[in-house]
Amino acid sequence: MNTLTIERTDAPPQAARRSPRTGAPTTGSFATVAPRIEVTGAAGERYDEILTPGALEFLAELHDRFAHTRHDLLAARLQNRVDAANGRDPKFLPETEQIRRDPSWRVAGPGPGLEDRRVEITGPTDRKMAINALNSDAKVWLADQEDATSPTWRNVIEGQLSLFDALRGDLEYTSPEGKQYRVARDIRETPTIVMRPRGWHLTEKHIRFHDRAGRDMQASGSLVDFGLYFFHNAKKLIELGRGPYFYLPKLESHREAKLWNDIFVYAQDRLGIPHGTIRATVLIETIQAAFEMEEILFELRDHCAGLNAGRWDYIFSIVKTFRSRGRRWTLPDRKQITMTVPFMRAYTELLVATCHKRGAHAIGGMSAFIPNRRDSEVTERALQAVSADKRREASDGFDGTWVAHPDLIATARAEFDAVLGDRPNQVDRLRDDVSVTAADLLDIPSAGGQVTEAGVVDNISIAIRYLESWLRGVGAAAIDNLMEDAATAEISRSQIWQWLHENTVTAEGVRIDQTFIVGAMGEAVRALPRFDGDRFDDAIQVFRSVALEPEFPTFLTLGAYARFL
Repeated sequence: MNTLTIERTDAPPQAARRSPRTGAPTTGSFATVAPRIEVTGAAGERYDEILTPGALEFLAELHDRFAHTRHDLLAARLQNRVDAANGRDPKFLPETEQIRRDPSWRVAGPGPGLEDRRVEITGPTDRKMAINALNSDAKVWLADQEDATSPTWRNVIEGQLSLFDALRGDLEYTSPEGKQYRVARDIRETPTIVMRPRGWHLTEKHIRFHDRAGRDMQASGSLVDFGLYFFHNAKKLIELGRGPYFYLPKLESHREAKLWNDIFVYAQDRLGIPHGTIRATVLIETIQAAFEMEEILFELRDHCAGLNAGRWDYIFSIVKTFRSRGRRWTLPDRKQITMTVPFMRAYTELLVATCHKRGAHAIGGMSAFIPNRRDSEVTERALQAVSADKRREASDGFDGTWVAHPDLIATARAEFDAVLGDRPNQVDRLRDDVSVTAADLLDIPSAGGQVTEAGVVDNISIAIRYLESWLRGVGAAAIDNLMEDAATAEISRSQIWQWLHENTVTAEGVRIDQTFIVGAMGEAVRALPRFDGDRFDDAIQVFRSVALEPEFPTFLTLGAYARFL
């Protein structure tokens, strides 16, 4: 381990009063110290190029100004979860009705390089995946430091190095087998990079923040990811004719959006960058945020490019929010929750209408199907499923969509080309025909379907296999010809928890209790593809803690990160 400490340079002047006991400066009757950042993670090759004194001072400033607001907002989330468990439904806020009724305001819209987003490829920021994304024909690369990246210390910092090198034309990779990878085009001709930092709930345990009161805490993963990328690359991105662009995940309220906007304002001013240069696309992937879309756009209006329909986390949010509210809120097998069930349809229709009303792009979500170059039948099924999904999105008014594999880009692009033609987007298509009520968003029984024994076993198997991959540092895993990330694993484990606690009966007439789950786990575990160095034993422990315990952990990654990474 190395320990590097950076203190802010704006320490109180010598004339400030000092504690007679410690000599520390005081404000009124409270002793204060200069806030500082401490790096405790192991030093790797070139880590010092990212963890520079200037960058760490910037992180200290971000935490000094915004960490406590983050804590307050996380406490508000907790209260909202308690309220939901006690029967209080999310709603359109009466106190912000004037924002929704005011027709005059618009968001900033796309920055340079974001006008046409018809196909975006998503993926982690390791060197090989970054090169593949930048060599693709997508319009945008979502450089993911969140759900598609396991937040090992190595992935966090080396992901930043990948982005740093890519923007300077230096990104190369040689595989263990000796195969060489490099970006084949000038960076100005590659997909526009939109970086996704970790959500507000996640910490970075290898970096610690010491506040003015001398309190010591883990740094915010959001502020670390944003701060390092912005500090090192914002001016370079502008020089390249693009800009510092971000996807904002897991928001649950417009107050959380306001915090991001305040951070953007400060960061631009701190680096001497014009106000409004940053562009953010917000993932609407919680039921709470679905009720505050316009307010979220309003708070970020000077920096906002659009919203994204984060379908997998949205389904997880439904299960998590209403998990203990009775059988009315119990969803069927995961594969039966399609984008055409009424409550999902209401969510996406509202998103498109809201975005276009305010001049924002509406970006569609990711179909989990992926091709298999060794199996033509699997590939054909994937292409057909993706084509249908993207045809629906383009027809509904979305301006672009996500894919998880380069081989899907042409299929997705064809569906959007058929609707857009030469136009970069269809923001001018106002969905005045859309009228979505709170009841529509909360019509969970409309999903229909059944819980089956096979669905239970599939959820257990997927969750354990994904967790094993995640514990090895791989955050996006191909499992049974589907691309699984933290969001899809969350659906799998949260459904197990809900079915167990609601005493759900399967379509075959079997009650889902501890005995049934343990038996199903045994079946899933026996089928696991064991290998030297696997992390299945740890994954099983994590699964038990997040799916079978009486208390429901809000995110499966929190405990696993604290214990294993």
